[in-house]
Amino acid sequence: MTVKHNGAKKLVQESFYSSFDQLNGVHPWMEAVHDGFIAYRVRQLNAGKIAYFNFILAKEMGLIPPDHPETMTDELEDKLIETFSIQIINEYDELSNRRIDPQTIRPHKHMATRYLQLQHANKQGKTSGDGRGIWNGTVYHRGMTWDVSSRGTGVTRLSPGAVQAQRPLKTGGTEFGYGCGLAEIDELFGASILAEVMHLQGIRTERVLCIVDLGKGYGIGVRAAPNLIRPAHLFLYLKQERIQELKAATDYFIDRQVSNKAWNIKARGNAKYDEMLEYVCSAFAEFTAQLDTDYIFAWLDWDGDNVLADAGIIDYGSVRQFGIRHDKYRYDDVERFSTNLNEQKLKARLIVQVFVQMVDYLQSGRKKPLRAFATHPIIDSFNKQFEKHRADRVLYRMGFNEAQRANIFAEKALFERFDKAFTYFERAKVSGMIEKVADGVNHAALFNVRTIMRELPQYLLKSSLPFEKRFLSENEFFKQILSSFAKNRDARLSEKHRRYIHMYQSTYRDMVMAAAGKNKPEQILKGICDRAEVLNSDKRITGNALIEMVDAIINEKKRGLSMTQIQRIIDRLVFENSGVPETPVSRFYKEKEKTAAVKMDLYAKLLSLVEENKESI
Repeated sequence: MTVKHNGAKKLVQESFYSSFDQLNGVHPWMEAVHDGFIAYRVRQLNAGKIAYFNFILAKEMGLIPPDHPETMTDELEDKLIETFSIQIINEYDELSNRRIDPQTIRPHKHMATRYLQLQHANKQGKTSGDGRGIWNGTVYHRGMTWDVSSRGTGVTRLSPGAVQAQRPLKTGGTEFGYGCGLAEIDELFGASILAEVMHLQGIRTERVLCIVDLGKGYGIGVRAAPNLIRPAHLFLYLKQERIQELKAATDYFIDRQVSNKAWNIKARGNAKYDEMLEYVCSAFAEFTAQLDTDYIFAWLDWDGDNVLADAGIIDYGSVRQFGIRHDKYRYDDVERFSTNLNEQKLKARLIVQVFVQMVDYLQSGRKKPLRAFATHPIIDSFNKQFEKHRADRVLYRMGFNEAQRANIFAEKALFERFDKAFTYFERAKVSGMIEKVADGVNHAALFNVRTIMRELPQYLLKSSLPFEKRFLSENEFFKQILSSFAKNRDARLSEKHRRYIHMYQSTYRDMVMAAAGKNKPEQILKGICDRAEVLNSDKRITGNALIEMVDAIINEKKRGLSMTQIQRIIDRLVFENSGVPETPVSRFYKEKEKTAAVKMDLYAKLLSLVEENKESI
């Protein structure tokens, strides 16, 4: 759409939506780290339609008033198109003397940041960074600074494709992989749903603020978070042994965390880096434990590219939420396979180890080998904190509240006894070998422990037997926990299965009794059941479900599904995942009511896709 303004309309926009004017390309990183980016002139496309807008996030950021209705208005859409429908004037455009209307060129240059990326031949970050994205700037609201960046805004010289070609590339070209500079609309829809679902589950993550549909299957996705810096933004200066730039980048990162009240660092000089390490270690231990227990695949590696520096998800292109523990799944990225779920702890620990190496370099002025820090106290702390957070998260997912979990941990070795049985069932695989799947390889999980976490407390609650005699039959337990991937020879109840079923149930019963404290265990079972039902819902959106759901939305879009309906459907899908216990969300989610006016036949189809894929990758 072409944006047209009359005087009155423009006046409304300038007053009502003036907060968006902060997003003019100016960003404090440009002043803090002079060599940390490439600056590009940017032109307004004055084209596209708003396919999705995160009203709740926009309210949290102060971009729209708290009482703004959650419907798109012409004025708001015009402002969003004006702000986010932009494209860089890249090296190819400059060299080819592309004719560009001067009236469309924005006053300020926007930055594509430099950071380390393993997919580049140069492992020091000299050629890598934002390959198809730029930073729109920052938004300040109620003591919080938010970063905002966009992807799909044109190919930069930091893209793998441009490096491979060894020449400037034209935006939209497909001759070289990762050299197009555009973002596919289905990828953006998928990210908008999954990122908000992760947020509602208490996972630290980037969130999608807005999607601009440019047509022909492409769009611009706008992401926001209180801090979008990745470890890779810092690590490239460590690898290049440029201590002044590393100090500037690290100080910038620390200052943002402190100003946003995420960290409380009071030390000065080099001592503040030690405090930073403690925060980083704790954040990555907790984050990785969440990924592990919630079966969330996020491609972590030592370069710190696909993760936020404060430990959170960024780049949803390879992020998946599994239905059960498919910890042998690896994504096929053509030139290499990804890590798997079991390796995420190791890779997160390695990222923390690189942070240790980085701090030592900042404090000593001499870069030591990474292996020299393998036994550093921070690494030991990471291991211990990971195990602590994992244990707490397992009990949380089973439905125990905070006080009940504390009671269980007070009983020496009780959780450890239970965990032996739990881990056996969680990690068992179907017979056979690793097999190819649509986008990688996997060896499917044999059991679905999420089912028994939900169903066992229901049985204990309904049973009329004395509590100490309430045991689900071995056959029923086995039937409940067996996954849909089980083959005929896997579905036989063996003596080993019987032993672990008995161990699981007896230690689970002991945990309920411990959790009850001075109360009777029957008194807490209803609360455990209610929480376990929410935390182990069959409405969990797996990676395969998300792909099929987005395909269905795109197909309906081609048949004329309106942008308003797409917005409502995404909002409804996301809202279905709200109400997770112990997860702090903004008051705007608490005040929100479920959107009813959706295309029900399509929505029913989407829910059926969730059901069909509930145990998949």
